[in-house]
Amino acid sequence: MKLFIKFMVSLRCKLLVRDELEKLGHHPLKVSLGEVVLANDMNTEQLKQLEASLLKSGLELMDDENAILIKKIKSIIIEMVHYSEELPKGNFSEFLCEKLNFEYDYLAGQFSHVTGVTIEHYIIAHKIERAKDLLIYDKLSLTEISYILNYSSVAHLSYQFKKVTGLTPTFFKKIKLHKHNTQKKV
Repeated sequence: MKLFIKFMVSLRCKLLVRDELEKLGHHPLKVSLGEVVLANDMNTEQLKQLEASLLKSGLELMDDENAILIKKIKSIIIEMVHYSEELPKGNFSEFLCEKLNFEYDYLAGQFSHVTGVTIEHYIIAHKIERAKDLLIYDKLSLTEISYILNYSSVAHLSYQFKKVTGLTPTFFKKIKLHKHNTQKKV
């Protein structure tokens, strides 16, 4: 039996889902990307109990196929951008198609229709969020950050960063460091 559960791709969420299932006497064969595979089917009462316990933790069962697909796309992007050591060097659309077994035009159409944003813009937004984190918390240069995030150049990263945030990466880092130093003094 496959269950689709709306949750972020994090170890904590995966453990929580696994624990809730085990409390109900089910041992999942697989927990990943918002999908749980069980060896045995759950009855209606068990599904209701699972749904109630997951809701208490901010998670929910999903049954709409489009919502499930969109959640999978988002989860793959979030996992890739925020938790992978290195982004795929090839074309991301091919990477996504390979992961989900769908044509990119279909994925892009469904994603845009449901979210109102293109997959490309969603990826860029997350890459810029990751760039912000790397600028603030790490001692990496813009060249290193652009390489990690698979930008063709520092200029391309800087252009997208400014387009999304309104600030250059260097100015953003100065503002955050100044704010951090001011808070330390207080």
